[in-house]
Amino acid sequence: MIRVLLADDQQLVRAGFRMILRAEPDIGVVGEAADGVEAVESARRLRPDLVLMDIRMPRLNGIEATRQLLRLPDPPRVLVVTTFDLDQYVYESLRLGASGFLLKDTPEEQLVAAIRTVVTGVALLDHEVTRRLIDAFASRVAAVDRPARLDVLTPREVDVLRQLARGRSNAEIARDLFLSDATVKTHVGHVLAKLGLTSRTQAVVLAYETRLVTPD
Repeated sequence: MIRVLLADDQQLVRAGFRMILRAEPDIGVVGEAADGVEAVESARRLRPDLVLMDIRMPRLNGIEATRQLLRLPDPPRVLVVTTFDLDQYVYESLRLGASGFLLKDTPEEQLVAAIRTVVTGVALLDHEVTRRLIDAFASRVAAVDRPARLDVLTPREVDVLRQLARGRSNAEIARDLFLSDATVKTHVGHVLAKLGLTSRTQAVVLAYETRLVTPD
C-alpha cells in the first residue's frame, strides 16, 4: 500500500484528491494538511511514502515545506501538484529534490500513474513543464564553471550522471554503458552520496546547472 499525505490549503481540492485515490486498491490517504507546517508535522508523525504538495499555502509554502521534509531521516517522496507552473517554482522544487511536478488540471489517471511512478524513485514532470524547463536551460548562454565537488566522481560515475540527466532509466544506462543493472544502481548511489544529493532529480538539475550536459 502506497501511503499518501495530502497537503493543500483548499479543503475541496484535498477532498477531490481523496476521492480519486480512494478508488485505487494500492494507494491509501493516511492524512491531510492545510498548510506547510501541518504537512511537515504530519509527515513526521505518519511517515507517508509520498506527499502531494501544493505550492502556495499559508504559514509555510510548499517549497519550504519540501525543503524541511527532505531533511528528515527517512524522507517521503514529494510530488508537487499545483495550478502554478511558473518556472521558479518548478526549478526550486526540483533543486530541493522533489520527485515530480504536475499541474492540477492533469487527468486523474495520470495523477494516479504519477504517484505509482515516483514512489519507485523515478522522477516525473508534466510534459509542458518539462518543455519550459529545458527551454529555460537552453536560453542560459553563459557557461558555469564546473564545481570542484564534481571532481570527486570517477569517470564512470560522470558517465552515469550524464545518462541520468538525459532521462535514462537504470536499465537503459546499463545497456548504453555495457554494465549490469546492479552496477548501475551502485554507481547512482555513489553519485548521490558523493554530491550530497537526495534524489535523481537533484542530480539532473546539477548536471544542467554545471553544463555537464546541455539541452539539444
